[in-house]
Order: sequence, then structure tokens, then C-alpha cells
Amino acid sequence: MPVKISNTLPARAILEAENVFVMGMDRAEHQDIRPLQVAILNLMPTKIATETQLLRLLGNSSLQVDVTLLHTVTHEAKNTDADHLLTHYESLESIRDRKFDGLVITGAPVEQMEFEEVDYWPELVEIMDWAETNVESIFHICWGAQAGLYHRYGIPKYALHAKMFGVFEHNTLQPTEKLLRGFDDVFLAPHSRHTEIRRADIEKVPELQILAESDKAGVYIVGTKDGRHLFITGHSEYDPLTLKGEYDRDVRKGLPINVPDNYFPGNDPSRFPQVRWRGHANLLYANWLNYYVYQVTPFDPGQIPTRAIQGDF
Repeated sequence: MPVKISNTLPARAILEAENVFVMGMDRAEHQDIRPLQVAILNLMPTKIATETQLLRLLGNSSLQVDVTLLHTVTHEAKNTDADHLLTHYESLESIRDRKFDGLVITGAPVEQMEFEEVDYWPELVEIMDWAETNVESIFHICWGAQAGLYHRYGIPKYALHAKMFGVFEHNTLQPTEKLLRGFDDVFLAPHSRHTEIRRADIEKVPELQILAESDKAGVYIVGTKDGRHLFITGHSEYDPLTLKGEYDRDVRKGLPINVPDNYFPGNDPSRFPQVRWRGHANLLYANWLNYYVYQVTPFDPGQIPTRAIQGDF
């Protein structure tokens, strides 16, 4: 699925060097197909790195994806150049009347705060509510998953005694679920978080089902039974050196941090990390785009969403 992005987006050169299929605006406009309209609400401070990670995965399929980058206007980004945001990002207000086939809500480094203490929480709630009537399927990542579960169902997050940090084995619990088609019984995925959601709270909500779980990292993939919401507690999109960068940063700052589990060969930080989650990551995003977006979204975007809203939020 060639991903359609601006010619001036920094991620473009990186993805082209990796032979990821990206398409410029001019070429895309001459193809006689309707591209999938996918928005990314990027809550991470490292916006360019996160853009690249997600675009890499969205571009690894067979149809055209037109990506719109979103940001919150009630929070001032300190790690991203203002010109980059002005050139490549839009706000809710500018796309409020549009319909999207898919929406990705990223994580954010605010998980140790109460949801309501986050300065852009009211705006995020507004975006999540807007998505209920303007987006076919929503893909929530890490803190974004916790925020979505809390807002829609009141599911709390719990502080961990130590950061869940590393690459962990996960068990496929619903092998016939479309999202997990092609998954191994046991697969690997990275985590980097100080909080968790718990199985007991999810099981109280009939609308939700747990699709994958780790003996050590806990619940990993939760989905609504109608397929409109997926909640991913880890970071399958991470680059090979993302966990290393977080580890090195905390070591430099003198913060308490363990060596990420199952990441460096022999758990030796001086050695180059091995990537063992890339296959799972590509399959996760390809299955989402195919089965939860492309196969169910109407040809006329004005008819999105085609299914009734469920749950109290």
C-alpha cells in the first residue's frame, strides 16, 4: 500500500532509502482509485521519528493511503520545529467536517499523570468523540490505548513498581480473529511504559475482548467486538534503536532504569540490539488496514461510520 505523503515531509527521504513505497501528491492524483484516508494523531514529543515509524508500516501493503497528520493545539510541542507543524500538521478544527477510513492515536510520555491532569486532555476527549462519527476504525497505541479505554469505558491504569521495558513474548488468544490472521502462537513485541491495564477490568466490559497477552507484560491487544476500536498497549512500530535511545537517555540523566529485557544480545548494552518484532508489526498494521478499514469502509467516505456507536463514553 504506497503511502501518500508530502514531498517535503522529512520521513520521505528515510523511507525511500529503505525502499518503502511512498508516493508523491502528483502521482497519487493521477491514479483512478479512492485512497484510504488515514489520520495520525501524533501525541509523541519526537514527532518526526514517530511519523517515520508509522508511515513505514502503513506503506507496507498494496493500496494507496492518504495520510493526514494531526496535532493538539492546546499543547506546545517543545521538541518539534514550529515550521514543521505548520507545514505538515492539521488541527481538529481544520478537518472537523471530513471523514476518515482510519485513525491512529499514538502514545505519549504522560502516563504517570492522571488523565485529567494532562494539559490537552479535554482536546483529546473532543477528538475521540469526533472520531465516533467521522472515522471507520480507530487504532490506539500505548498511552493512547489507556486513554481510549478510560474515556470510553472507565477502565483505569495502574502504576507499575518498575518500568515495563523491553521485548516480550505474547500469546495469541483469538487465532481466528481477523487482526491476528497469520500470527504465530507466540510472537514478540516491544513495551516501554510505567503503567498497565488489567484483565479483570477489561472482562467487566462485554463489548471488549482480549486478543493477545503476555505472561510478563500483561494485556497487549484489546478490541471491541465490532472492530471499530483496537487498543495496543505496546510499541510494535518502534525502530531497532528506539529502546536503546530511551535506555541511554535515562542512564545519562542518572534515572533508575533497567536494561531492556530480551533486547540486547546477552542483555549486554554494548552490543547492537536484534530486531525480532518487525514481522509481527507489519502483519498487525496490514491486517488492520485490510480487514478493519479497507474491507468494511464504504466507497463514499460521507457514509462513514457505517455501524452504530456502542458503549457509554
